[in-house]
Amino acid sequence: MKQPLRSPGTGFLRAPVCTDLEQVDADFAVLGIPHGVPYHMQGVHSDAANAPAEFRRRTQRFARLVEHYDFDLGGTLFGDTGATLVDCGDLDGDPRRLEENKTRATASVATLLKRGAVPLVLGGDDSDPPLVVRAFEGRGPVNVLQIDAHLDFHDEVNGITDGYSSPMRRIREMPWVGRIVQVGLRGTGSARPIDVKEAQAAGNVLVTADEVRERGVDAAPGHLVDDAPWFVTLDVDGLDPAIAPGTSCPLPGGLDFREAAGILRGLGRRCDFAGIDIVEHFPSLDVRDTTSVTLGRLLMNLIGTAARRRTA
Repeated sequence: MKQPLRSPGTGFLRAPVCTDLEQVDADFAVLGIPHGVPYHMQGVHSDAANAPAEFRRRTQRFARLVEHYDFDLGGTLFGDTGATLVDCGDLDGDPRRLEENKTRATASVATLLKRGAVPLVLGGDDSDPPLVVRAFEGRGPVNVLQIDAHLDFHDEVNGITDGYSSPMRRIREMPWVGRIVQVGLRGTGSARPIDVKEAQAAGNVLVTADEVRERGVDAAPGHLVDDAPWFVTLDVDGLDPAIAPGTSCPLPGGLDFREAAGILRGLGRRCDFAGIDIVEHFPSLDVRDTTSVTLGRLLMNLIGTAARRRTA
């Protein structure tokens, strides 16, 4: 069944646009999933739902430079790898059919995987990651790296078990998921002491932002074992507000650009890359497009490095 996709007009980095997922023929595919699992009506279309379109628009400054030398990568974006990128647009959501939205999101990512494309998912709030990782059923095992200020291991909120406070608990329950490494933790959020204990008991590796600051970027890659492909879920509040102010829960002391890029490039060099989602970007809270620019550069660092590993 074809999924209803809205064309982005101009693709990310001016990549070709293909809104028919069954026809995708590329190494990397951008897909917007603006709508997740809301806790209340206000969250059905939060500002995070505007993020995919705004992310593309505000990072067009990089589009004309993809064939220029990138000092973060030691060459152009894809170098001589021959890697290709396509933009599939944004998945439509229906506020009257929330369960169908979830099913369509997972099915869309599964179609990209079937086509051999690495999904680059633009969210949406932090309820998106389980919808994406669910698509790897039958294609596992897959490991998960989360960059986030929060543990996201709460079981339920007002009876809702798959909202934005629970994605890592839901992912941990998936039998095709192996290792989970959670990086950038700091401050307070929905996690109670019992949630922390249960996450650790389940085998999740928890790396605080302070540990990254004290030990450097190797505080995370040391846990990124190359025994299965890694999926990355990047919550904007895992980054420091100085480089990513456009999020609903900014907390001081997050990862700076050098740390985040170093971790992602380390993963791309050492491990197979399964995909990424970027969530909790609230464009109306951004300052001079700083968050979009930061996210665009991080994504380019990751896919440029991963492309080089794939063709090495």
